[in-house]
Amino acid sequence: MVDARASVDEAGRIETRGIDYIPESERHSSPKNLFTILTGAQFCFTLFVWGWLPVTYGLSWWSILTSTTVGLAVGALLVAPIALFGPRTGTNTAVSSGAFFGIVGRLVGSVVALFIAIGAYALTIWTSGQAVVASAHRLFGWGDGPAALAIGYAVITLITIVLSIYGHASLVAVQKYAAPAMGLVIIVGFFVLLPQFHGAHHSGQYILGSFWPTWILSVVTAISASMSYAPFLNDYSRYISTRRTSNRRVMFGAGLGIFVGLWITVMFAAFAATIFTDPSTDFTFGLVGISPTWYLVPLLAVGLIGSFGQGSLALYGTGLDTSSLFPGLSRVSATAIVSAVGVVLVYLGSFVWNALDLVSAFITILTIITAPWVAILLIGYWATRGDFTPEDLQIFNKRERGGRYWYRAGWNPVALSAWCTAVVVGLLFSQNSIYVGPFANAAGGVDLSFVISLVLGAGIYGVAVLSNREVAGYRPAGFGHSPATATATVPNVSAAIRVDRVAEPTTEGSAS
Repeated sequence: MVDARASVDEAGRIETRGIDYIPESERHSSPKNLFTILTGAQFCFTLFVWGWLPVTYGLSWWSILTSTTVGLAVGALLVAPIALFGPRTGTNTAVSSGAFFGIVGRLVGSVVALFIAIGAYALTIWTSGQAVVASAHRLFGWGDGPAALAIGYAVITLITIVLSIYGHASLVAVQKYAAPAMGLVIIVGFFVLLPQFHGAHHSGQYILGSFWPTWILSVVTAISASMSYAPFLNDYSRYISTRRTSNRRVMFGAGLGIFVGLWITVMFAAFAATIFTDPSTDFTFGLVGISPTWYLVPLLAVGLIGSFGQGSLALYGTGLDTSSLFPGLSRVSATAIVSAVGVVLVYLGSFVWNALDLVSAFITILTIITAPWVAILLIGYWATRGDFTPEDLQIFNKRERGGRYWYRAGWNPVALSAWCTAVVVGLLFSQNSIYVGPFANAAGGVDLSFVISLVLGAGIYGVAVLSNREVAGYRPAGFGHSPATATATVPNVSAAIRVDRVAEPTTEGSAS
C-alpha cells in the first residue's frame, strides 16, 4: 500500500507521485483542467512559429485560415483519444504504451517523449527570452545583446523549473489564471494590428510552385503541431477518475484544448506575419517591431508568463519519463537532472552552436517517429476495448519480469516491427535542414513524411491485430487478469512507488 501521507498533489506543495499508479481516491482532476493546461501551453512565442511558417510558404492569411483550421482539426481528432490511457492505466503515456509495445518496449515512448520535450523546452526558452529582451529593450532601452539574453533565459528557466518540480496541481492552478489572461492578450492583438493588416499574398510565388500543393503543406504543418502533444496528454489525464468521468468528456477536453489553443496562437502569428515587409523576418523581432509601444507590455507578459505553460509542460513530462527510464529515480530528482541538461543546451545552443534550426529539424524528425507510435497505441486501445491491467504495466518499474505485457522478453515484436518499418520509410520522404530524403519530392515538394509513417505504421500493425488480437495484449472475456506472476529479478523499488493491487481492480471504466 502507498503511504497516504506521502501522496501529495496540491497547489503550492511538491507532488510526490511519479509514474506509479494513481489510486482512484486521488483522482481529483477533470476534463476542464485538461482543457485549461493544454490551451494555456499554446500561448507562447514558440507556437507562433507554426503560424509564421505558412506565410513563408507564400500563402495569404485567408488561405492559412482554411488550411490551418483543417489541419488542427484533423490533428486534434487523431490525438484526443490518447488522453483516455491515463484514466484507464493511472500513469503517463510512455508507461501506458507498454500495454502494446511490451513493458520494456515502452522505452520507445519514453525516449521519444524525452527528446521532444527537451527540444521543445529549449525552443521555448530561446524564443521567449528573445521576446522579453526585445520588448524590454524597446520600452526601457536595457539592451538586447548576449548579456541581456542570458539574464532573460535565466529568469524564465528558473521559474519554469520551480513550477515543474512542484508538479501537476501547481501547474494546473497557475494555468487557471495564466491561460485566460494570455489568451486575452493575443486576441486583443488582432485588433491592435488590424489597421496594418492585409491578407494578400506577398511575393506571388508559392514555395511549391502552385496553390494546392502549398495549401496541403500548410495542412500537414498544422497536423504535425497537434501530433507533438501526444506523449504528454496523460501526464494530466491520469488524475481523472474513470468512475466519475466519461470517455467522451476526456477526449473533448483534450481535443478542444489542443485545437483552441493552437488555433488562436497560430492564426494570430499568421495575421501578424502578413504585415512584415519581409515575410522571412524572424517572427519574435518582427512582431515587436510592428507593435505599438503600449502593446509591448502585454507582449512582454506573453514572453514571460506564456513561456511557463509550454516550458513546464515539456519539463514536467520530461521528468516523468526520465523517472520511468530509471525506476529508482523519483520524479523530483529526475526533473532536477533534466532541468540542468536543458539549461546547458539552452545556453550552448544560443551562444555557442546557434542550434535553433538544428533543434527545429530534430523535432520535425521526431514527429515522424511519433506518428506511427500514436497509430499503434490507438489501434491497440481499440483492439483491447480499453481494458488494461494497470498492475502489470508497473512490472518494469518494480524490476520484475512477466505479467500480461511481457510478450517476448518484455518487447512486443509485432508493434516494434511496425513502428521501425514506418519510421524508416517516413524518413526516406523527409526534408529538413539536416538532410533531404531520396523520395522527398515524391509529392511535388509536400513533406508527407510523418503522414506516410502514420499510415504505414497503422497499416502494418492493424493487419496484424485483425489477424490475431492477442498481439495487442487482448484477453478474451472470462480470461481474468491475475496479478503479474513473475518473480523479481532484483529487489523491488521503494514502497513510495508501489502499486495497490487490491484496492484498485481492473475495470474498463465508463464507456459513454
